[in-house]
Amino acid sequence: MLYWEKYREVATRYEHKAKVEDREDLNHTIILSLAQAQLSLERNGGHQLSDMTLLRIASHEVANYWRTQYKFTNGLDCGSCSKTQRQKCRSSDLYSECPKAIKLEYLDKPIIDTEGNLTELGQLIADDKAIDLDAWLEAKTWLLGCPKRLLDIAHKRLAGLPLNATDDKYLDRFRQKERRQMSLF
Repeated sequence: MLYWEKYREVATRYEHKAKVEDREDLNHTIILSLAQAQLSLERNGGHQLSDMTLLRIASHEVANYWRTQYKFTNGLDCGSCSKTQRQKCRSSDLYSECPKAIKLEYLDKPIIDTEGNLTELGQLIADDKAIDLDAWLEAKTWLLGCPKRLLDIAHKRLAGLPLNATDDKYLDRFRQKERRQMSLF
């Protein structure tokens, strides 16, 4: 049987050990780990996890959280190296020369482009969500993804025919949807 209230209490005791923006995530991770451990114990014929075991599992999850944070901020991942290699790196302080380490670059790092101009690295990164204005302005490209009903409405407007209520409502909804999508960019 799962004791969700107890798991929540234990997780709440440990959530302050994470960064403010990650506290809820750590809380949920601890609760999930406690529930998984309890289910595993019950499958093997056990009864209930002791309070000390719950605290130990929670502290283990906090340690995993900080290992992950260290890996993201420092770019080092020595977990795949052998024990002797890790000892060698530790004794000789070879972490900066590690071939398995992830090298981090800063977006404000100055870069000289092909024309000899000095720009920041962040300015050279292409934006996947940017609108290709040349293709967007070309009507044929836009019409390929346009709904057939919208094309019928456009033909009515070009011919000067009045739109009925359903066509007018459909056109209004389509415009609102496009406005929302444009505001996301």
